[in-house]
This record gives sequence, C-alpha cells and structure tokens, in this order.
Amino acid sequence: MTGSNNNKISPVKEVLTVCLTNGISFSGIIYGVNVKNKFKIKELEELLTAKKVRTTAMRLLVLKTLQKQKAAIGLQDLESVFEKADRITLYRTLKTFEEKGLIHSIVDGNGTTKYALCKEGCECAPKDMHVHFYCQNCRETFCLPKSKVPEVPLPEHFVPVETTLLVKGVCGKCSG
Repeated sequence: MTGSNNNKISPVKEVLTVCLTNGISFSGIIYGVNVKNKFKIKELEELLTAKKVRTTAMRLLVLKTLQKQKAAIGLQDLESVFEKADRITLYRTLKTFEEKGLIHSIVDGNGTTKYALCKEGCECAPKDMHVHFYCQNCRETFCLPKSKVPEVPLPEHFVPVETTLLVKGVCGKCSG
C-alpha cells in the first residue's frame, strides 16, 4: 500500500486485515512473538465485537495471549511476550479490555496488578466476584472462579465499590 508515510499500513496490520476480512487462520511472527499454533482470528474478532471493542492487530494478539494463560499476567509479563510492542499500547489495551468487561484485574500479594480473562457470562458484578490465589513460591496469581467472594453486610449508608479476596500460599505445582 502506498501513500504518505502517515497513511502507510504496517505489513503486520495488512496481513491481519486480510486474514480478518477472509476468516483465515494465521501463524507466524508478529511483534517479535512466534505464534506457533494457528488461531482463528475471526473468533477473536467476534469476541471483541461482542464487547464493543474496536479490533486492532495488537488487541487480537493480546487477547490470544491472555487466552493461553493459566495464571493472571502482569503488564511486565506481557511486555516480555511482546518485546517489540510499546508499553503504553499494551497498558491501554489492558485498560480497554478491563473497562469493557473482557478481563478483570487482581492486585497480587506483592502489590503488582495482574490481569485475567473473564469467564463467559461474567459481568464483573458482585455476584461474579471470585477468590484469587497467590503462590508465594512461583509468584503466580490464579483465579478460583468456583470460590465466590462472600457478600459482606455493611452498615447503613456504606456503599461498596470493590471487594476482593486473595488467598496466599503455595500452589499445587509448587507443593507437589
């Protein structure tokens, strides 16, 4: 694609746009990340669209990365995955996902904010709040969606804004 430098589309965006438009799976190296397994970009695009998030190449890649995680991931962890991506872009992507209910944030046992994908049907409402587990050995933070955060009765005129429950200990991988 030609034109002025300001209107130039990067090869990565061009490839992803062609894949998105035609529902083609893609694998290769993007933003310094080797995407070994083919993934269906169309499914990721539909997930973003359902949450009213504009689709971009970076958002697709971050979403796919979050889907592959077994534990919550911090911005610094994400930066190491996308070594050629801008920190601000990654941060804004996470914040957009959080605002639109795609992910939720957890402050782990060290004060680091980590992010995990919301399960299907989650609205990040009080009924959806679950316990998180922080492993003091490997320092990973896990969502425990089957363990709900109990409702705390508050005095009159007290309005809750956020309720979290973080259990610290040693995860199954580290203790076994």
